[in-house]
Amino acid sequence: MKKLLLSAIILLLMTFTLKAQPPSREELERQRQQLKKEIEETESLLSNNKVQTKEGLLQLNLISKKVNLQDKVIDNINRDLNLLDNNMYVISKDIHHYDKLLDTLKQEYAKSMVYAYKNRSNYDFLNFIFSASNFNDALKRLAYLKSYRAYREMQGQNILRTQDLRKKRITDLSNAKEVKKDVLEVKSKEMEELEKQKKEKDRILAELKKKGKQLNNAIAAKKKQMQKVNNAIAAAIKRAQEEARKEALAKAAAEKERLRKLAEANAKANTPDKSGTSTVKTNIPDKPVPVKNVTPPAKKESVLLNDENIALNNSFEKNRGSLPWPLDRGVVLMHYGANTLQTGTVMDVTSVTISSEVGTPVKAVFDGVVSQVVPVEDMMVVIVQHGRYFTTYSNLSGVTVKKGQDIKTGQTLGRVAVNLDGIGAIDFYISNESSNYDPEKWLRRR
Repeated sequence: MKKLLLSAIILLLMTFTLKAQPPSREELERQRQQLKKEIEETESLLSNNKVQTKEGLLQLNLISKKVNLQDKVIDNINRDLNLLDNNMYVISKDIHHYDKLLDTLKQEYAKSMVYAYKNRSNYDFLNFIFSASNFNDALKRLAYLKSYRAYREMQGQNILRTQDLRKKRITDLSNAKEVKKDVLEVKSKEMEELEKQKKEKDRILAELKKKGKQLNNAIAAKKKQMQKVNNAIAAAIKRAQEEARKEALAKAAAEKERLRKLAEANAKANTPDKSGTSTVKTNIPDKPVPVKNVTPPAKKESVLLNDENIALNNSFEKNRGSLPWPLDRGVVLMHYGANTLQTGTVMDVTSVTISSEVGTPVKAVFDGVVSQVVPVEDMMVVIVQHGRYFTTYSNLSGVTVKKGQDIKTGQTLGRVAVNLDGIGAIDFYISNESSNYDPEKWLRRR
C-alpha cells in the first residue's frame, strides 16, 4: 500500500513538472507567427476597409488591438531570449565542467606516464612477472600489466573524447550567441514598430477627443442602433412564441374534434334501429370511445420547443463552445458586456462586434430556420431560430435568405456592410426567451 501511494505521489509530481515546463523555441516561434498573422489582418482592416476618412471609435479599437498584439509579440521575443540565455548558461556550465574534467584526466594521465617512464625497462617488467610465488600469480601479474596499459590508452581516449565534447559545446555556445544576436535585432525592429503604432493610436485618440460633441453623438447613435436590434430580436422571439402557441392550440383543437367525431360514430353504431337490432359497422371499435376533456400537454421548458425542433435545440446546446464563427476571418472589436473605450466611455453590449472587409460573406453558425429578416435603419438584420435559441446577424447587405427558409451550418446569409464608423463589421447575438448569451463562449476558439 505504501509503495502504491509513493508511486502515485511521484506520478503526480512528474505531471506537475511536465505542466510547468516552459514552451520550446519552436512553440514560441509558432505563437509569434500566429500573432503576426493577426497583426496583418488588423492592418488590412485599418488600411483597406475604410470607406470614410473620418476617425472613429472602431478605428481606435483596431489600432489599440494592434498595439496589444505587438506587445504580445515583444513578450514572446523576450521569452525566447530567456530560453536562449538559459541555454547559454547550461552550455557554459558544461564547458566549465569539461574544463575541470580535462584537468583531472590530464593530471591522472601525467602520473601514469611518469610511472610508466620510471618502469620502462624490460628487466623490471620481467622481474615483476618472474618474482611471482606461483604460476597463477604470474598470470595475474601479466593480466594486471595488460589492463594497466589498456587503462592508460583509455585515459588518452577519454581526454580526446572530452576535448571533442568541449569543442562541440563551444560551437553550440557560439551558435546560440549568433541566434540571440538575430533575435535582439528582431526585437529592436518590433520595438520600433510598437512605438509607431503607439504614436498612431495617440494621434487617433487626440483627433477623437477634439471632436467632443461629434464623438458623443456617434456613441449615442451606436447605442440607439443596438437598442433597435435588441427590440427586433425581442419582437421576433415574441412572434415565434405566438405562432408556436397558435400551432399548439390548433393541434389540440384538431385532436379534440377527431375524438368527438369518433365518439359520435361509436354512439351511432351502438344505437338499435326499428327492428331492434344494432347497426354494426366495420372499422369501429366494439367498445365506445368516451369523449374526454382534452387536457393540455405537460408544460414544456419552452413553448418554442416542439416535436420537430427538440433534437435541433439539444444539438445546438451540445455544440456550445464549438460553433463556427460567422466570418472566416475578422477581428473582434467589442466583446459581450461592458467595454471601456479608449476615450473612457463605457459601452454595455449584448453582442460581439466582429470587423472584416466590406463584402465578406456572413455564414450561419448552425442549422435552423430564418425567423425574421428585418431592416434596421440602413442595414439588414437576419434572425435565425434553433429551437428555443436565436442567433442574430446585424449590419448585413445583400441578404440571400428569407423568412421561413431552412438553412444549414455555413450557409451564406448575406455580406458584411459598412457600419456607423465607416468600416466593415457585424454584430453577432445569441439569445433565447429569457436572456442573452456571450457569443464568444459558444464559438470555437481560434
